Amino acid sequence: MIETTDLTLRMNARLLVKRLDWRVAAGENWCVIGPNGAGKSTLLRTLAGLRAPDWGSILLAGKPLAGWPLPALARERAYLAQSRGDAFAYRVIETVLMARHPYHDDRYWEGSDDHAAAENALRTLDVLHLAQRDVRTLSGGERQRVAIAALLAQDTPLLLLDEPANALDLAHQVAMTDLLARLCREQGRAVVSVGHDLNQAWSGATHALLLHGDGQWRAGPVAEVMRADLLGACLGHPIAVIEHGGRTIFLPDAPAASNPIPVRRAQ
Repeated sequence: MIETTDLTLRMNARLLVKRLDWRVAAGENWCVIGPNGAGKSTLLRTLAGLRAPDWGSILLAGKPLAGWPLPALARERAYLAQSRGDAFAYRVIETVLMARHPYHDDRYWEGSDDHAAAENALRTLDVLHLAQRDVRTLSGGERQRVAIAALLAQDTPLLLLDEPANALDLAHQVAMTDLLARLCREQGRAVVSVGHDLNQAWSGATHALLLHGDGQWRAGPVAEVMRADLLGACLGHPIAVIEHGGRTIFLPDAPAASNPIPVRRAQ
């Protein structure tokens, strides 16, 4: 689906990712884990073709990413940004229909197939009842679900999501995690998503990519990569892994040598 060779990413003078050799196959659900500023969002933007690599190459469906015409690229991969702004009073249904434009090579207006795709995506994310609402009037969680609905309506084999659980309540976090896993399992799509909830990642993902933020990385099946020692080294805090009732639970562990942040009392 998508693969990188010797991919190196920098932010100004900082080395984020060094010589990443990585492959995402159809049906795989990858979670990208790392501390703040480790390059997770930078990696996703680079995979989406929104940022050029500092070194190395990316192949999408066997073809260099830079060689894809933009309309064809938009039919191959969909990208959910970490945040967005709504400057105009678009209705929810119009916002999702915008994701169908890559399929309008021979026409200007949306057809019945576009409306069916948009409505089905809104229904899947439990926001069809908001179709006629102004997007600027939505809550943060509702707006996030509409954004994910647009991602689905784009109907691409590769989904790139930057913190898709942002602003979602618990029930919709679980539903979103299950949805992405089901798309991979039943439709053979590939998912790469950034997140901070280790338990969500474990429950939905098949593979994990750890980014340390200093060039180091590790990739593989979740059972091999989401280990307490590897996660602790990556995240800069000890992780406890607990087996309970047939479930695996990840919790922050007490550090061996505590260095608390000093709290200043008001004078």
